[in-house]
Amino acid sequence: MRLPTQLLRRKPNAHKGDFGHIFILGGSVRFSGAALLCAEAAMRSGAGLVTLGIPKSLTNAIIKMKPKEAMILPLEQTKEGSLSLAAYKKAKDFIKDINVLVIGPGLTQNKSTQSLVRKMISKTDKPTVIDADGLNALVDHLDLLRITNYELRFTKILTPHPGEMARLLGIKVSKVQTKRKDIAKQFAQDYNCTVVLKGYKTVVVDSQGKVYLNRTGNPGMATAGSGDVLAGIIGAFLGQGLNAFEAAKYAVYLHGLAGDLAAGEKTQMGMVASDIIAKIPEAIKKCS
Repeated sequence: MRLPTQLLRRKPNAHKGDFGHIFILGGSVRFSGAALLCAEAAMRSGAGLVTLGIPKSLTNAIIKMKPKEAMILPLEQTKEGSLSLAAYKKAKDFIKDINVLVIGPGLTQNKSTQSLVRKMISKTDKPTVIDADGLNALVDHLDLLRITNYELRFTKILTPHPGEMARLLGIKVSKVQTKRKDIAKQFAQDYNCTVVLKGYKTVVVDSQGKVYLNRTGNPGMATAGSGDVLAGIIGAFLGQGLNAFEAAKYAVYLHGLAGDLAAGEKTQMGMVASDIIAKIPEAIKKCS
């Protein structure tokens, strides 16, 4: 599959602002790596700017570990070291100056953190990728995705694995797995969003009924952080101007291809999520 010309060709007078500012709201004391993987994947996938919104106690540690190109926004946190609802005002003010919100990697299921997630999702007017604990915060709160106020309409991409989809719908994982395409299509239509149902032959669907069934990727990608990498790629493609379905489709394909290249070098058994990121540039070359 060839990537869109929109991603591959850049004008001679282009500047970083032309390729999107991605704001990743994620991380916690326990799961700081998730936000870092997401940020590096976004940078490697063409994002012009990336800012990490993280619990303030992580600032010094993240500065030492984060991609040198990424920026940070320290935010209020809970006593457990996750983002707090008290971070809302600063995060909401910051969002005015970004292009895409990615929410979820490494957030935890702390009650205050989940309240922050739901408030951000219901109030932001920016294209949003909802992943991991961002999805968990929506369990029993799916009506937040149905907001119709014109000023609050936004592009929503949800990236559940089968377990997360099962929790969102209150059904068994086995049912999700036996009717993957049908369940993803119905969810996208019901909640007016694009769904990336991850797993073997990842399914991408939008609310208009468009469907893409991915054929890149391998079992070695079933490793911690792989989903965070995908969320970063999707965010980067949104920031470069692709619509929700196209951003999700091409990101899933590229993510899988990078995983195949990583497995060829590291083996499926030996690969980790950062190996997928390392292969993104080579995967882009193959899609050019």
